[in-house]
Amino acid sequence: MTSSLPSRDGFADEYPFESHWLDLDGVRMHFVDEGPRDGEPVLCVHGNPTWSFIWRRLIRELSPHRRIIAVDHIGCGFSDKPQDYSYRLEQHVTNLRRLIESLDLRNITLVGHDWGGCIGMGAATELPDRFNRFVLMNTGAFRSKQIPLRVAVCRIPVLGPLALRGFNAFSRAALTMAVARKPLSAAAQRGLLAPYDSWCSRVAVSSFVQDIPLRPSHPSYRKLTAIEEGLAQFGDRPMLLVWGAKDWCFTLDFHCEFQRRFPQAESHIISDAGHYVFEDAPDEVASTVRDFLDRTSARPG
Repeated sequence: MTSSLPSRDGFADEYPFESHWLDLDGVRMHFVDEGPRDGEPVLCVHGNPTWSFIWRRLIRELSPHRRIIAVDHIGCGFSDKPQDYSYRLEQHVTNLRRLIESLDLRNITLVGHDWGGCIGMGAATELPDRFNRFVLMNTGAFRSKQIPLRVAVCRIPVLGPLALRGFNAFSRAALTMAVARKPLSAAAQRGLLAPYDSWCSRVAVSSFVQDIPLRPSHPSYRKLTAIEEGLAQFGDRPMLLVWGAKDWCFTLDFHCEFQRRFPQAESHIISDAGHYVFEDAPDEVASTVRDFLDRTSARPG
């Protein structure tokens, strides 16, 4: 197990938040917990190959008045990275649910990106009375057979793990392929790569790619189906869809599917932003989310 924290050299000013951990049967899940403890909780859930670092600007924007919890999935960010672990969708959902119950979070606003949206919606379907609002960014929470060629190549046996774990190809490629407006700053690049600096530390990055359930025979297909079937219960909850239109992975087709399932949802499409919409348009994303939260009131729970 990898338990030592990566250095914050080169991005400490970008990510100055205090670290917290939840013990999950001997495996530590890292999270940040900023803002007033009695404030409305906003739970930020990242995807692959990122970590809680991506929410740094949103944390600064919202934490003066709200409680912001940003989690690192096991194997990601500053969380432990066990080599023999079930890096499956169901396990990630269970871990997030345990964090919610441990902190006794209620009236939650979920903010999810990439696989974080699916994992977060999975926790919501299991704890529906604890969730109030949803902010989803370039994500999916339903079955799809769409998979970009550049991701499919990473699933090839032997070649995929060698590229992802040996050369950090997935995380490094995302530094340019996931943004559309301009190159990431040096600090942003350092921050995104810092937790994934060795073969062992990239175990979850590789596992997430392998855990994309495209067929019923896949081990995570049943869980994804259950999440999809549970979405309808949130038809009356406020929802905001923030989308980078130039995303080649979670394309506008995914946005349209969310709109079909949630016709009451608000949409904010950023035409010249990519998959890392929060890096391409950080101020616009933060202000859009803040305005949405200010306009929608929490249900008592």
